[in-house]
Amino acid sequence: MAQINPGAAEFPHRQIADQLRAQIRRGDWQPGERLPSIPGIAEQYGVAKQTVQRAIDQLRVEGMLITKPGSGTYVRGTKRRLNRLSRGRYGGHRGYHADLAARYRQQLIEVTRAPAPAEVADAFGVKDGTDLIVRRHLVRVDDAPVEVGAAWFRPQDAAGTSLERMEAFGRPLYQEAEEVIGRRYASASDVISARQPSREEAMILQIRPDTPVLHLLHVAFDPAHKPIEVSQATWPGPQTTLTEEYTIPGPAPDPGPDPGLALA
Repeated sequence: MAQINPGAAEFPHRQIADQLRAQIRRGDWQPGERLPSIPGIAEQYGVAKQTVQRAIDQLRVEGMLITKPGSGTYVRGTKRRLNRLSRGRYGGHRGYHADLAARYRQQLIEVTRAPAPAEVADAFGVKDGTDLIVRRHLVRVDDAPVEVGAAWFRPQDAAGTSLERMEAFGRPLYQEAEEVIGRRYASASDVISARQPSREEAMILQIRPDTPVLHLLHVAFDPAHKPIEVSQATWPGPQTTLTEEYTIPGPAPDPGPDPGLALA
């Protein structure tokens, strides 16, 4: 029988979480494998079901477990590493190639006109609720939804173009937008925040409503610093890491003594 130490300073649910975590890391349960039921684990440890539920919740927030309503609790696979900030999205050099688009595995799910949410309206400098063109997408990995997102354009820029049609492109979206809008993407900004998901986001990403998400607001500008596109992406926080690699400048060379001072 699995045991906890009632005399330990650590709370029982944390002791159980530590032991379950160790079992998962040891490989007792493989990614995608279902754990025993909460009543079953509670019986093993001789504790109340609520104590086990707290342990499961802790490991779920850490990203080790995923709970599927009506099915059970499963070991989550490895975290999805992302570097889809501005530089990752546009690649290391400009070129109208299709390989960058192929890496994203996006599924276009809707193209329509919809009222702009506040953060999108602010980025475009329009009133909240202004009708804009939106292209919504979903990204899956091994049939699991890992990203829900949307790209927004102003109707005066994109109305009647391919951006308003339900079609995928054989190249990155920004390259299509540059050609049909006639403005070059020159700079971009990313704002990342952590928050609770909306009800719709939780349903699409198949996560519990109390699971935190990471949210990206991406704004792309033309050379005059006028926004061309505003994009959003939302990822389940516990299974997502954002990484970016870059070089660190070396120390500046010593300029040597000031010649003016030497003459003084």
